[in-house]
Amino acid sequence: MSRRFLVAAAQMTSTADVERNLGIAESLVAQAAGRGVALVALPENFAFLRSEGEPIPEPQALDGPWVRRMADAARRHHVAVLLGSLPERIEGDTRVFNTSLLLGAGGEPIALYRKIHLFDIDLPGMEHLKESRSVRPGEALVAADLPLAAGSVRIGLSICYDVRFPELYRALVKAGAQVLAVPSAFTERTGKDHWEVLLRARAIENLAFVIAPAQVGVHGKGRASHGHALIADPWGAIIAQVADGEGLAVAEIDLDRQDRLRRDLPALGHVRLG
Repeated sequence: MSRRFLVAAAQMTSTADVERNLGIAESLVAQAAGRGVALVALPENFAFLRSEGEPIPEPQALDGPWVRRMADAARRHHVAVLLGSLPERIEGDTRVFNTSLLLGAGGEPIALYRKIHLFDIDLPGMEHLKESRSVRPGEALVAADLPLAAGSVRIGLSICYDVRFPELYRALVKAGAQVLAVPSAFTERTGKDHWEVLLRARAIENLAFVIAPAQVGVHGKGRASHGHALIADPWGAIIAQVADGEGLAVAEIDLDRQDRLRRDLPALGHVRLG
């Protein structure tokens, strides 16, 4: 049985207009399904991306309207969907979790991941961003088996700023991850120098496929994202990318090739520390 399947990394310019954002997300899911994709990954904050300091309009339950709407899209088009992240409501806390939710092709929840590393930065010449003001960090590593027609694939979940912490990805691969998902809203300032380098490094050092959906362009006052949503193979080659604007990067995941590469370059078996 072939262990090959198509995946898509979506690129969006989400804003404070939730209805518009959800409509575009649904359209991208439909386009991906029309191209034979088995899994489409949406970026971080796919349904709402605010300017810094703006309140989140409606923190979501994991069975709330945003999730139900995207689950309907997954079910309607029979395609697995990674909801890159949404603001998950926490009872008794004014903060939220920044939560990624993996849905199966029937719209059923497969796994959820709450962002561990929060983006608190103060770089000269750019806006100050302090994610921890409104977000509570998660604590759990998440690698989950996603059933597909080509067989099950194990997905390691992460979000954006996590990509700067290689120990997280090594732990995900140690837990069996074959594909690493990095839905992001990378800033323009850092993205132009670090985005591709970090993602290719995570692919190379773990001999893993990397799916990195992304936000692009201006989202509101003082906030813009780098874009360049991409898919990288276990050798670190970028095999699909969205150059600009909203759209899809589509590429084939070949798990048999990944197995061969891991046998030919058995670096994962040579780890001496950690």
